[in-house]
Amino acid sequence: MDLRTLRYFIAVLEAGSLSRAAGTLYIAQPALTAQIKKLEAELGAQLFDRSHAGVTPTPAGLQLYEDARRLLSDADAVRERIQRLPQGPEGSVTVAVPFLLASLLLGPVLAELKASHPRIRVFVLDDLSLMVKKAMLDRRADVGILVDTPQVEGLACRPLAREAIFACGFDRDGSVAPRLRAGRRGKARLAPRPEIDFADAARLPLVLQSRRFAIRQRVEEAAATLGVALNLAHEHDSARVIRSLYVCGAGFTFTPACALSDNPPAGEGWIAARVVRPALQRSYAIATPADRAPDPAAQVVARALVRQAARLIAEGRWEAELLAEVEPEA
Repeated sequence: MDLRTLRYFIAVLEAGSLSRAAGTLYIAQPALTAQIKKLEAELGAQLFDRSHAGVTPTPAGLQLYEDARRLLSDADAVRERIQRLPQGPEGSVTVAVPFLLASLLLGPVLAELKASHPRIRVFVLDDLSLMVKKAMLDRRADVGILVDTPQVEGLACRPLAREAIFACGFDRDGSVAPRLRAGRRGKARLAPRPEIDFADAARLPLVLQSRRFAIRQRVEEAAATLGVALNLAHEHDSARVIRSLYVCGAGFTFTPACALSDNPPAGEGWIAARVVRPALQRSYAIATPADRAPDPAAQVVARALVRQAARLIAEGRWEAELLAEVEPEA
């Protein structure tokens, strides 16, 4: 039983004749008769009494007539409501993002999506880079931003951006400033960042997170390559504790460019110097499950992440190199 068959049934009842109803519906009478017989078979009830004068409804036919009119009216109302809805993808999308990048990137992205695609609901998991990768592999997130992992089995990864890592802290006694040298002028900066050799940065009193964190791992690798020891003053897993320590002048830390906006303003001895020789860098990739194509809502969210990254970089609010191709807005 479908809506078309119900419309045929109503037309026959209201016309009182199969031949007249067939003319109104622009179908052959044998085909209409077959549809009515099929409907009677599906319902297990006779719907019409037939005579040479036409057809009259049985009690079952009268009951179906009332119910069918309500059903068709409800179907029309559903169609109208759906057609009045805003067009575009809808659904829920979970995004997993490293917490250092989340504060820079996610606010503008969520605000943009709320305005442009109100039928898409975005849930955010911000965590350690290792946990972001795990969330993607465990299928707890639909779109993720991975750190320093250009390829992962089970995930489709596309390059997003690459940024430098900086040595940051208060130079209270002025002993660090002589170790700095002028840096390269960035595309969108009024003044270039100073630079510091990794070996000099490693000798500073350092406040770092433990070795399970991606930045600490990168620092350890560089130190091992150069054969220098890290001057570790404080080690804590909490990013808030680390920030509290270097902001109060207890030491220096290594910070990716995306987190520079959270640092104190320049002045009063505050230093944020790009680490060179070797340059410490951090790369990001947009990841989605490899075994299925992202649904339309997830595609919209992934494109919004890329567009916002490109915007931040172009405006100089994120000192990074864009690696992704920016797709035009649909």
